[in-house]
Amino acid sequence: MAGRKVISERDVREAKSEGRSAVIVPANAIVTALAEDTARSLGITFQSESHHVADQPPGQAPENPAICIGSDHGGFALKSEVIKKLEAAGHTVIDVGTDSPASCDYPDFAYAVANLVANGKAGRGIMIDGVGVGSAIACNKVPGVRAACGYTEFAAWNARAHNNANVLTLGSRAMGIEVVHRIVDVFLSTDFEGGRHERRVRKMQDIEDRFLRR
Repeated sequence: MAGRKVISERDVREAKSEGRSAVIVPANAIVTALAEDTARSLGITFQSESHHVADQPPGQAPENPAICIGSDHGGFALKSEVIKKLEAAGHTVIDVGTDSPASCDYPDFAYAVANLVANGKAGRGIMIDGVGVGSAIACNKVPGVRAACGYTEFAAWNARAHNNANVLTLGSRAMGIEVVHRIVDVFLSTDFEGGRHERRVRKMQDIEDRFLRR
């Protein structure tokens, strides 16, 4: 075993005490039987180092500069204006639809946005419907997504700085275009602060992980 790291019970208990939901396992490392038993009892998983990004916040794929955006029929006109502003600012934008004001179902497009973010094909997502709440609920059904309905600039800032949200939802019937532009700017320009907030975000992820293991 010379030169091979051993993952022990102590490593698992340290992860739990630090609020982490997983222990990173380097290539060729040995995980002891006691470590496996302890992990099962504490709800800790083992994650291959090759699939881990150092210091990456939980539930977030490696940062991709692209922004994906979607809407239902109610948000179609507003989405078009937001895309113009984003592209004028130099952002790469992925438009997942809808492509007209014809009636459609917001969960379909909320899922498309959330799925691209969860898979790392976009760094952040924006979804627009009439109010923004329904799309937030739909997006949050996708593992790894933390969607927030950013109805004010402060809410958008808090969603990023404290909650590490990666999808912003907006309501075309609840806010005007200039307010929306400011909210989007805040959401995209604010970084996650980490620190005590990272512990709390990891606890959110732990809740999600418990249901995924069922």
